Amino acid sequence: MDSTGRIRIARATDAAAVREIYAPYCESTPITFEETAPSEAELADRIESTLETYPWLVCERDGAVVGYAYASRLRSRRAYQWVVELSVYVADDARESGVGTGLYESLFAILEHQGVRDAYAVTTVPNPGTVRFHERLGFERLVEFPAIGHTDGDWRDVAWWRRPITEKTADPDPIAPVSKLRTKPGWKSILRTGESALEPFD
Repeated sequence: MDSTGRIRIARATDAAAVREIYAPYCESTPITFEETAPSEAELADRIESTLETYPWLVCERDGAVVGYAYASRLRSRRAYQWVVELSVYVADDARESGVGTGLYESLFAILEHQGVRDAYAVTTVPNPGTVRFHERLGFERLVEFPAIGHTDGDWRDVAWWRRPITEKTADPDPIAPVSKLRTKPGWKSILRTGESALEPFD
């Protein structure tokens, strides 16, 4: 039995497990402004399209997916290609066990090797647990937009966070697609960076 878990690249076949984790956030909380959970097929498409350029990771314990995280392009114009937006979701029974931290640490390592400069996160507030999580992982709170969205029966505030990944240079190379990075020596070590944060479970 794997008492800690492993972090790996997601597959389209993980869509059902991803939906099981994500759906309660859509249906019962204001954490995501996506109020209807996407279908398994739609999530499979999201995983595959994301992996054309950016990492989508899952944390697996004893063959079961207990959390996932991914990066996506922040804005579509060319000038924004060196910054990404991150998302992370963890199953109820796997919270406070290092899963979110481990997934993010592996994401940071991959993004660094891709040449990404900054990672952003967008969070609904108040949400003390999420605030502590991002502060602990080196995110700086940049700005808060009051009552910017109406969901779950109320107007919600949203905060933006930033974490530097690599130093900005005068003439940056285009970022390397994660598909290219996966063929290089040392890929497995990069991918597993966050596994040391995973805590044993019963």
